Amino acid sequence: MALDRWIALVLLGICLAYGYTAWFMMDGSLAPFMKRNPIWPSTFPKLLSILGIIASFVILMGFEKSEPKEADIDYRRLGEYHLGQALLLLGLMVAYALCLRPMGFLLSTSAFLILGSFILGERKWLVMLPVAIIATFAVWYLVQEVLGIYMRPLPGILGG
Repeated sequence: MALDRWIALVLLGICLAYGYTAWFMMDGSLAPFMKRNPIWPSTFPKLLSILGIIASFVILMGFEKSEPKEADIDYRRLGEYHLGQALLLLGLMVAYALCLRPMGFLLSTSAFLILGSFILGERKWLVMLPVAIIATFAVWYLVQEVLGIYMRPLPGILGG
């Protein structure tokens, strides 16, 4: 069986377990007044499990298959791909998650965007720095001021 079908089989098992939890275990602990609501806390997980099961079945049955292209990933030639970049990006994501609280949103997100674009091969610093800083401030402003969700903008030692 191909690698994509094995992954779909694993995802099918995860979606079935997630769906079982959403359908049979989450609703039992609802308060009596919530049982009359049209949308319960388990509505979105139920929808996600159904969509995941359908997508897994589509991949398992091979309905999405077309003519093999040159751009398809061949797991037998995995060493020829840019695994170093992918692993560095994964490490950077973990570091970003760990640094988000102590460094604050603005500093850690700007650093993540700048280092991530550098890892991916961008070398135009005059483009990379302003884009990362403007994007970070725009997201922070939208979440903090428009949505009203507090995010620590600066590290604690700087008054964040």
